[in-house]
Formats: sequence, C-alpha cells, structure tokens
Amino acid sequence: MQINENVIRSIIEEVILNLSKENAESGKCCTAEEINGLSLTPIGEAEVGKRKDEVVIGIAPAFGIHQTKTICKIPHADVLRELMAGIEEEGLKARVIRVLKTSDVSFMAHHAATLSGSGIGIGIQSKGTTVIHQKDLFPLSNVELFPQAPLIDLEIYRAIGRNAARYAKGESPNPVPTMNDQMARPKYQAIAALLHIKETEYVVQGAKSQNLNVEFK
Repeated sequence: MQINENVIRSIIEEVILNLSKENAESGKCCTAEEINGLSLTPIGEAEVGKRKDEVVIGIAPAFGIHQTKTICKIPHADVLRELMAGIEEEGLKARVIRVLKTSDVSFMAHHAATLSGSGIGIGIQSKGTTVIHQKDLFPLSNVELFPQAPLIDLEIYRAIGRNAARYAKGESPNPVPTMNDQMARPKYQAIAALLHIKETEYVVQGAKSQNLNVEFK
C-alpha cells in the first residue's frame, strides 16, 4: 500500500475513534487485580544505591496506576515481570522506582542510572517505550533505545532486562534485536501522543522518586 497524507490521516482518525470508544466503555481506571495482580507500594524516597549488582528500573508517573497496559495492550504487570526476570537471569538485582518529575523516557532512564549502584538504569513509559541508560552519559544519549513501543513484545522486554544486567557487569552485549515497521508510526502516532499527554498529567515538578515494593499476585 502506498503511504500518503490521506492514508495517514485516515489511520489517525480511526485510532482516535477507537480510543474514544474504549474510554467510554471502560469509564474508570483499572484496579491492581485487573492488571494481573500488580501491586506497586511506595516505600520511601529513592536514593543512590550502594550495590554494584543492581539495575534500577524507572517507571513513569502513570505506570500501573492511571495507565495499566502498553500501547499494544500488554499488561504492565507482565512487562515489569519480564524486565525483572531478565535482570535476575544474569545474577543481578532489580530495584524499581517511580519517577515523578518527568515523563520523558530518556530523562527517566538517565535518572534511574544515576541512582543505580551499577550505574545502569532502565526507563519505561506507560505506553511501552523503553531506554537502557548509563549514568555518565548525557540524558539524551543512551545505551540502547526502543522507540517503537507497538513492536515490543514480552520476549524483547526480557532481553532488555538481560542486556541491562550485562552492561552493569561491564560486558558489551550485542544490542537487543527489534522489529521495524514503517507503518507503526502513522498507525499509532495519534494514540501515542494521547497516552503521553495523559502520562504527563501526573508529572510533579521537583518531586523525589519513590522506591517501590513490587508484588505479582
């Protein structure tokens, strides 16, 4: 199919229409039980870690509360479980924090890295966009970037966790292979923008990040 302005416009209009229908049908945010039993309990301010064997996962302000699935409908519980499992497969520990001061995935990931005892962090937006970062890089630089959230599945999230742990151990792994679809951007850009706007509503300027106790029920 030839991609032109009319095709892109029709896709965006369809996405907005479908999102409006979903919002009208749902009527409210999901509870923890409705997202596969994910419980995220704040347990104090997130500080710089002392453990060299940890990778910090920085989740976005709305993650698991006001938004409960990625842009392609993967429950946040499953996403977080796979990221943590990938880290643990490499013999390291995962620490999860909620970043409240920004909804920008690069800045979330860099902030997570600066708090990580290993200097490696992962940032993830509610819609699923993910970054692996290192504390001594500039925020808009990164170790690995996964911008096409609609094409990230659970296997990739687990691989992201593994690679982050490998960087934390001082290794130089091959980048996580990802799919590429030229239609993903026009098909999802409207809903991605809406989800990001919704995420940003919960940003608290200057707020400290929170350590989270994570439970899968």
